[in-house]
Amino acid sequence: MAKNKSYEGSGPSQRQLRVGELIRRALAEILSRGDVHDPDLNRMSITVGEVRTTPDLRIATAFVLPLGGKGKDDVLKLLAKNKGEIRHAIGKKTGLKHTPELRFRLDTTFDQMDETRRILNQDHVRQDIEGDE
Repeated sequence: MAKNKSYEGSGPSQRQLRVGELIRRALAEILSRGDVHDPDLNRMSITVGEVRTTPDLRIATAFVLPLGGKGKDDVLKLLAKNKGEIRHAIGKKTGLKHTPELRFRLDTTFDQMDETRRILNQDHVRQDIEGDE
């Protein structure tokens, strides 16, 4: 099957988005139900913000954040330590023919939103915004 050159670099395909969301839901359920046999990981409440897959669907990067933002480094270490078991559970839950290799990163979306709010609340920025109306 030939590659469609007009879509290169235009963002993830519908298939990538669909598989990413399927994995995100399965991962969130697995972590919230404590399906992993690691008591340290099961004690933590972890939010799964997004899962991005590579175009070939071989690698899935999950963006996670512990509830309250405490223990960020511990979460990444525990998830990395248990990624084989998590991958197996995701494969069973989703029914995907090939379950992607999992990678875990901290979700910085909330930090970026806070920084954007802080910038927009500065007096000189607020004056510019109000002056445009």
